[in-house]
Amino acid sequence: MKFSKRIQSYIQMTLLSGVLLFANILSCGVNGHLDLTEEKRFTLTKPTKELLKEVKDVMYVKVLLEGEFPAGFKRLQSSVKELLDDLRAQNGNIEYSFEDQNQGSIDEINRRRKQLAEEGIVPMQLTVKSSGETERKVIYPYAIISFGNRSVPVNLLENQVPGQPQEITLNNSISTLEYKFANGIQKVLFDQHPKIAFTKGHLELDNMKTADLERSLRQNSYLTERINLDSTVSIKKDVSVLVIAKPKATFSEKDKFKIDQYVMNGGKVLWLIDRLSADMDSLQMTNRYIPHDYPLNIEDILFKYGARIQPNLILDLECARIPLRVGQEGQQQQFEMFPWYYQPLVASKSTQSIVKNLDRIWLQFPGTVDTIKTKTPVKKTVLLSSSDHSRLQFSPVELNFEILKYDADPSKFDKKELTMALLLEGTFPSLYENRVSAEMMEGLKELNMDFKTVSQPTKMLVVSDGDIAANGFDSKNQVFNPLGYNPYMKYTFANKDFLLNAIQYMLDDKGVIESRSKEIKLRLMDDVRMKDEKTFWQFINIALPLILLSLFGFVFNYLRKKRYTAKS
Repeated sequence: MKFSKRIQSYIQMTLLSGVLLFANILSCGVNGHLDLTEEKRFTLTKPTKELLKEVKDVMYVKVLLEGEFPAGFKRLQSSVKELLDDLRAQNGNIEYSFEDQNQGSIDEINRRRKQLAEEGIVPMQLTVKSSGETERKVIYPYAIISFGNRSVPVNLLENQVPGQPQEITLNNSISTLEYKFANGIQKVLFDQHPKIAFTKGHLELDNMKTADLERSLRQNSYLTERINLDSTVSIKKDVSVLVIAKPKATFSEKDKFKIDQYVMNGGKVLWLIDRLSADMDSLQMTNRYIPHDYPLNIEDILFKYGARIQPNLILDLECARIPLRVGQEGQQQQFEMFPWYYQPLVASKSTQSIVKNLDRIWLQFPGTVDTIKTKTPVKKTVLLSSSDHSRLQFSPVELNFEILKYDADPSKFDKKELTMALLLEGTFPSLYENRVSAEMMEGLKELNMDFKTVSQPTKMLVVSDGDIAANGFDSKNQVFNPLGYNPYMKYTFANKDFLLNAIQYMLDDKGVIESRSKEIKLRLMDDVRMKDEKTFWQFINIALPLILLSLFGFVFNYLRKKRYTAKS
């Protein structure tokens, strides 16, 4: 009987071990979890899940973020791996690997870095402290998504804001990981190349001034071209977004009619407009300058669509700084940095996906954008606005550097949240309703086009600063700076990200950009409370477990001794 019971117990133990082993093998191919976080940080959005269903073949993701990093970057690395595991759980065709770009011989590393630079992948310098030594490492916070013969780089790290803790930057980067990967998958998956057309013929920003923006658009699988409205009979439907970047000359009625009918047929427009001719070049040459109104003749069409750019200038205490000469010592000129109130550094207060978790944006001589009631339903969303310490100057006004000789009086900067960028969404009324001439109607008939008085549902963005799309350009060396780069502050602001997000939002019919609104809250330690309660929490975490363990041992031995003593 004892022998049979022993055999039975061996059989039960073997069966249990087999079941556990089989369950463990099955679990290796399944990635699941229960998301109990407040912000649902581990749950993919519905548009991302729908997008992953389109991946019918192997899609490979190579993550370049590998190696020895500080804790913050380890957290970013772990978050990337967790996200890729979630993506692979939704679709088994997703494969990934992590690679260290600093491994190998010097020649291999240099060759690898040169190849990455040609693909637009730029490294960052990271200071790592270990064993009392400080080491500077070159790291690549990027991933490369490949599908078939196409590949798209994904930047995993947001820009570091001056004075902002690195933990917040890393947290913002983690918050946007799903959007960045979903956006990259969408671009590499669909062999579609939306066309972004820049207008010319009205003294708009030239190719050199928009070189960095156009390069970034091409890197993101967009096509770019220049279109002269005077030499075309209509704006073709294959133009996905029309960009009107800082025009200075008058738009004819024919040009406006072409834009109007493009909008009526569902076209999207970026209006990047300066109402006044204010710029630093004119001011530096004369030290005193009175800007004039640009004769654009587009006020009526913007008014009809629901926006009006005022001929004024916004001054903001949260602004960029410029160098001015304050003296001379020998042959050496002395310069100091002064706040230049006409160049606001805008941190958006909106939760709209275009600007959510976005770094500050550098604007130059912006004006205000008013909202106008429209005949048709148009949703108006303020994307960029001034700080709580701003003011207005109305045209005509003289610009000079005398304002910098005195400290700013905060009581005069009493305006709040003056609108500088406005997103319009909906159906727009035509400017030319009941105004179409016989010549215009004849032209439409020749093109086999119908005149429309109300647009299809579409979107447009109005920004009261054309320089938001202009990169610096060195004409002597024929090189251009990154868009948003301030040469005096040695920092690149988020101008390019803002415009790319806006274009992506306008063309995003699958709702992928929705994942950009996901917020991961950063729960930092309260340093003051931590110092005040240090002894208490040390007692809770160290002494209390030992006391409870000792108490348990004493009670257990006492009861055991009492039990067996009574039996004896």
